[in-house]
Amino acid sequence: MEKNTIQIPAFTLNQKILIAILALLQFTVILDFMVISPLGDILMKTLDMTTANFGFAVSAYAFSAGASGLLAAGFADKFDRKKLLIFFYTGFIIGTFFCALSNSYETLLMARIVTGLFGGVIGSVSLAIVTDLFMIQQRGRVMGFIQMAYASSQILGIPVGLYFANHWGWHSSFIMIAVLGIFILIAIITQMQPVNKHLELQSDKNAFLHLWDTLSNKNYQIGFMAIAFLSVGGFMLQPFGTAFLVNNIHISHLELPMVFFFTGLSVLFIMPIIGKLSDKVSKFKLFTAGSLLSIIMVIVYTNLGPIPLWQVVVLTMIMFMGIMSRMVPATTLNTAIPDMKDRGAYMAITASLQQIAGGIAAVAAGFIVHQETKTSPLENYDILGYVIAVVTFFSVFLIWRVDKLAKSKDKTIVVPTTIE
Repeated sequence: MEKNTIQIPAFTLNQKILIAILALLQFTVILDFMVISPLGDILMKTLDMTTANFGFAVSAYAFSAGASGLLAAGFADKFDRKKLLIFFYTGFIIGTFFCALSNSYETLLMARIVTGLFGGVIGSVSLAIVTDLFMIQQRGRVMGFIQMAYASSQILGIPVGLYFANHWGWHSSFIMIAVLGIFILIAIITQMQPVNKHLELQSDKNAFLHLWDTLSNKNYQIGFMAIAFLSVGGFMLQPFGTAFLVNNIHISHLELPMVFFFTGLSVLFIMPIIGKLSDKVSKFKLFTAGSLLSIIMVIVYTNLGPIPLWQVVVLTMIMFMGIMSRMVPATTLNTAIPDMKDRGAYMAITASLQQIAGGIAAVAAGFIVHQETKTSPLENYDILGYVIAVVTFFSVFLIWRVDKLAKSKDKTIVVPTTIE
């Protein structure tokens, strides 16, 4: 069948404002999850946690996020997506404040669970909004900008969070995120238009029946599995990253912000390029190239011994350029899988399974990695690298199947509803 093509329009002013809001929102959500890893060495020593305890503290967010996402999935297409975003982001801010008030491993664990219950749904709602309001030929650029939140959290958020932690205690890092979140919440309420076009396609189907129908769709299951595996490597590698840098490579706590700053800078540089390429070349080939680079660099990185700071920075920059080069094409391809009437549920389930898979990965990493004392070098970190490499290789096959599904659905280019 011959494709009916149309000219891809430029972003409107309202679309640009929406992209900025979603990027800032993702910045705080990603930072809230990521900042606990750089604080890992401080938290393990301050709250007297073992590597296994810390693995559970990281995975607590992931498991609760996964559970809430599954519970919300059946209702995700029943409401205005803006209202859903406001509800869950408000809960996320409250949960982050609870993290700041924690004074023991147990209270931190509970606070992470509360934060995950709300934070885990935000990403899927944001993706559903992007899928509703931007055509697939625009989504690579949109996702490139939104995924830059990851780099921005590395460049600005994590170094600032570590600075706060080093000068005013680790609690202040979470206070900083919560206060920033309040300003972003105000922007969502005042600047974002309702996103409710999908409501016209809804039937009277029970929410749980809608969830079951989405879960049982064979094509959707391929997307669920593919995106779930994407998170495994990051959840395994990052939680013990700072402990590895401090205790194995002998980087000081005062030097850590520099590592994260330059790593984020490299990702900030590569993401717009990957976003544009994702709209022009094969998304699967782009994903495969990023996967091969990340496999090589993860194996090199996890086998490092004491080396100069500049070498750590260079290797980490290259590694994360490979890792993040996978995210935009994979996420963009995944948005092409669901029908509009199922997008909210599909994105919620995808995010949930991704979080659950990541939570299992973090727990597994906590048992693979071992530390004799609070200042001893981490053991078995190289084994962790080999496990991540195998999982990354398998994810290439899964994304290949997603790519085939996306191409089969892209017979005719359809213009989505635009923002007035």
